[in-house]
Amino acid sequence: MEFGHVPVLYREVLEGLDIKSGGVYIDGTLGGAGHASGICERLGSEGWLIGIDRDSDAIEAAGKRLEGFGCRKTLVQSNYSEVKLVKDELGVSRVDGALLDLGVSSFQLDNPQRGFSYMHDAPLDMRMDARDALTAEDIINGYSREDLAKIISEYGEERWAARIAQFIEKERAKKRITSTFELVDIIKAAIPAQARREGPHPAKRTFQAIRIEVNGELEKLEAAVSDFIDILSPGGRLAVISFHSLEDRIVKNVIAKRLDPCTCPPEFPVCVCGKKPDIKKITKKPVTAGGKELSENPRARSAKLRIVEKL
Repeated sequence: MEFGHVPVLYREVLEGLDIKSGGVYIDGTLGGAGHASGICERLGSEGWLIGIDRDSDAIEAAGKRLEGFGCRKTLVQSNYSEVKLVKDELGVSRVDGALLDLGVSSFQLDNPQRGFSYMHDAPLDMRMDARDALTAEDIINGYSREDLAKIISEYGEERWAARIAQFIEKERAKKRITSTFELVDIIKAAIPAQARREGPHPAKRTFQAIRIEVNGELEKLEAAVSDFIDILSPGGRLAVISFHSLEDRIVKNVIAKRLDPCTCPPEFPVCVCGKKPDIKKITKKPVTAGGKELSENPRARSAKLRIVEKL
């Protein structure tokens, strides 16, 4: 299957990163190299693109897509949370910009065998890195009803989480749940008919929650965003695209802490801790997709782009 990732907010990302010809840039979520190809094109032959992705299919597909671009390219199968380790192992002395495009890629959603989508019948997998041990099937069949309800409620923001977990527990007592469509049918049965007719697909929130748990997507995000800011050279920019409120809240909070790092008690009349901001906002509020992009790529509708610059 071809890696057909459609990069969201493509123009806004490339303009916002203010790419310097000959610079060093890190794409921490390489995917199909949609954004990376635009970065590489602007870097020229003296520039260096470092691409990181957990998915071996992404690394392979991105390598092929980037063959026609003249910049230096280094692609690493790793988690973006390991960016400092990757940087040190490559001997990188400066980083002029970086990108994090969070969430699941179009390729992963559209590949029926990966189990990410509630629209395809597939094994309950959902691993971004096939080397990881934990699968969605393990979670659905192995987690307690209470833990399932907690995950679906917190990560999926699903109001019917407790009822869905109850129905999962009931069905897995009869036989192991192994496919996406089995899980979809259970979710549909758990959610009252009136609620199913409102809003998005009834399985969307639960599938999001299970995917986040499988891949530990939120556990390391706060530290990772801070690490990406740490490695930037003065004037370097970080662009982060989030796709749901949980991700965006974490990104927004990291930025807020870096903008106001003072640890003095609020009753102090002046700051005595000496901690100063080390970034400035480039986007005053999150950038979202316009009408044209939304008509061409509906998956961009929930995307929010935030960009900061290192001082």
